[in-house]
Amino acid sequence: MKTRELIVPLGRRSYPVIIGAGILDLAGLQSAAAAQGEKVMVITNSTVGGLYGRPVRESLERAGRTVVWAEMPDGEEYKTLETVAALYDQAFSAGLDRGGLVVALGGGVVGDVAGFAAATYMRGVAFAQVPTTLLAQVDSSVGGKVGVNHPKGKNIIGAFYQPRFVLADVRTLCTLPAREIRAGLAEVIKYGVIRDAAFFAWLEENLDRLLGLREDALAEAVYHSCRIKAEVVAADETEQGLREVLNFGHTVGHALESLTSYRAYRHGEAVAAGMVAEARLAMAEGMLSEADYRRLCALVARAGLPVELPDRWGPEEWLEHFTRDKKTRDGRVAFVLPTAIGRVVVRQDLPSYAVVSGLFGTAKGG
Repeated sequence: MKTRELIVPLGRRSYPVIIGAGILDLAGLQSAAAAQGEKVMVITNSTVGGLYGRPVRESLERAGRTVVWAEMPDGEEYKTLETVAALYDQAFSAGLDRGGLVVALGGGVVGDVAGFAAATYMRGVAFAQVPTTLLAQVDSSVGGKVGVNHPKGKNIIGAFYQPRFVLADVRTLCTLPAREIRAGLAEVIKYGVIRDAAFFAWLEENLDRLLGLREDALAEAVYHSCRIKAEVVAADETEQGLREVLNFGHTVGHALESLTSYRAYRHGEAVAAGMVAEARLAMAEGMLSEADYRRLCALVARAGLPVELPDRWGPEEWLEHFTRDKKTRDGRVAFVLPTAIGRVVVRQDLPSYAVVSGLFGTAKGG
């Protein structure tokens, strides 16, 4: 398979996203252009480090780097300031200076935490993403959003801090549990809904190949997902307008994660249920056709992802969690609502009764 590359175009802070199979040994070569210092701090967890740490470490050492190895606990519950503080301690002890490089080797939690640590250590050191989950390869590794969770909400504490490069090796996906692949597909589906109807149709045709971990199909899905995200980020890096479309499914999804203390759902699973719910709200508002709503439901279900919200909480509890979302302005909750496959709009003018009726009522087609 040929390596594919695209650029996230941000002027002097532009960076490459390199996609292929068996390409972890490119880490050292890419590090040479990313930072001038000798030391590289690789942040990972024990599972990923055991599987993929050796080729990354050896590649960096061949490039003349001194590798500082740091492992953080595995799981969303460790995406905290306490974990970041422990990483600061290791960086100080190892003598990592402002010329150094932080490499995030792992999934979205590792990438977000490592990126936030890099953004704030010594007021910012260079960092790079080597994502090893589908969710991270298609979403969290690209775009520069880094941060940690707070008991009051997901990613409430964070920054916009772009990596120097992203190295996405789809071969790492072959060791993932099936549940992780399905969770990542939620974000892939999202890209088709928000911006590319042809890509959504391609997913309908190739979903079985993706679930079967065909490397060529995975690389194609990662490439087009990153292409779409790069276009949006280039137009609106700090989420002042257009970039909010990337949050389709996330207003409801983040609330679901928070309500379940980040333990019951993978992020992609929560987003999948959120996408269906927000599409149902769009249909209730007369913005989306029943046919497109059913296409989305069918693809999400075929991917083995949830299409229903649990009924353990009443509308008041959901609304309370919606208002904690970072996109809320002056108490007005933002929803990204599809008007067709490939097009969405951001709405902040929906009254609570309309939201409750659309999300939790018996909307047509629901």
